[in-house]
Amino acid sequence: MLMDLFDRLFPINRSITGDGVRESLSILGEIVPISQKEYPSGTECFDWTVPKEWNVRSAFVKDGQGRTLIDFKENNLHLMGYSTPFQGYVSREELMEHLYTRPDLPDAIPYVMSYYKENWGFCVEHSRLAEFKDEWYEVVIDSELKDGHMTIGEGFIQGSSGREILLSTYVCHPSMAINELSGPLVQTMVYRYLQQREGDLKYSYRFLYVPETIGSLLYLSQHGDELKRNVAAGYVVTCVGHGEAFTYKKSKQANTLADKAAMHVLKQSGKLHKVVDWNPFGSDERQYCSQAFKLPMGSLMRTMYGEYPEYHTSLDNRSLISEEVLEETVQMYIDLIETLEANETYECTHIHGEPKLDKRGLYPYTGGTRTKAQQRQISAITNLLAFSDGSHDLMDIAEKLNVMGKDLREAALLLEQHGLLRNVSSARYDLLTQMG
Repeated sequence: MLMDLFDRLFPINRSITGDGVRESLSILGEIVPISQKEYPSGTECFDWTVPKEWNVRSAFVKDGQGRTLIDFKENNLHLMGYSTPFQGYVSREELMEHLYTRPDLPDAIPYVMSYYKENWGFCVEHSRLAEFKDEWYEVVIDSELKDGHMTIGEGFIQGSSGREILLSTYVCHPSMAINELSGPLVQTMVYRYLQQREGDLKYSYRFLYVPETIGSLLYLSQHGDELKRNVAAGYVVTCVGHGEAFTYKKSKQANTLADKAAMHVLKQSGKLHKVVDWNPFGSDERQYCSQAFKLPMGSLMRTMYGEYPEYHTSLDNRSLISEEVLEETVQMYIDLIETLEANETYECTHIHGEPKLDKRGLYPYTGGTRTKAQQRQISAITNLLAFSDGSHDLMDIAEKLNVMGKDLREAALLLEQHGLLRNVSSARYDLLTQMG
């Protein structure tokens, strides 16, 4: 399914506005419910303004013999993003001023855009520059820049609490695999999984599909205060389709629930991974973690932006990603979410020595050989009783046992049913809410 979706989405010309975004969201909306919200050109979002809407019908460059040298229909990266309409003949000298290449990657078409300053241009493989020998060229850009709308996609699943987990990805790049489609594909599959659990979730889940940077700023300008009140943890889903190892970029605060859960799950997964500090370069974590909002937002990636040579070029294509890697990333996000769902903080109600477990059916009366499952259960029970003091959550205790936090949930519920543990998470959340 993932690669079938990829093949449908890859040719679409996406930008920060336009029909390509709407079409992409509609295709993803066949898998999960995604509402499309439209914001008019000119809408102010802090220091930014929603630009005019951009759509393209065709664009090409022909030489003096009428041969087509560059054609938008062959690869939408050939046209600089947000190119203004143009039709006419230009000299070779003038054309070269509007032609972009990557000398370091001579067989790649670079990704170039000019969102906020009107201009036009084409992008081509550097190795093809020798083809441009004529003195004059016909240039046609049949595009439209007009007052329109910016489109944001949003999905939501209601949990039993008012606390939210926020997942955000972007839908604004044309035909690139890792740096565009891997994020929406993985997020949509995680969304689909959680839909199947609807009615059995502690947290509510919000899924945003935004144009990078200005889209997250626009959403924050409309809903930032609400997110500050409700978001317990969140992740920017991008660059998740390539590489053997995972990369986790911490939130700006570096010690949030999002950070703790991601680093715990990665460590216990046994997968190769690295953890990097937040910095003001990257994706929408820059906006979510900005000083006015300070949302607990990290980013769980694989090979991150800028760390593979094909980044922002036509070489970032289908050959770089695989269904296996995408599915493994989906599962890592599911493990992360299951850990957040399971995580609670408990107090042991029996503090005068150890409680007698066998009379409660929680410990075998007779000694001797025990199965691996029994040994794990006894270990979980005894450690939960020993370390549940109202300040250590399940992830903390799981770290001592070198297991996933979610794997302690069953034993914790059993002890709670027997009155030996008291869940204090809700009380702590209420206190934190009152404080801020």
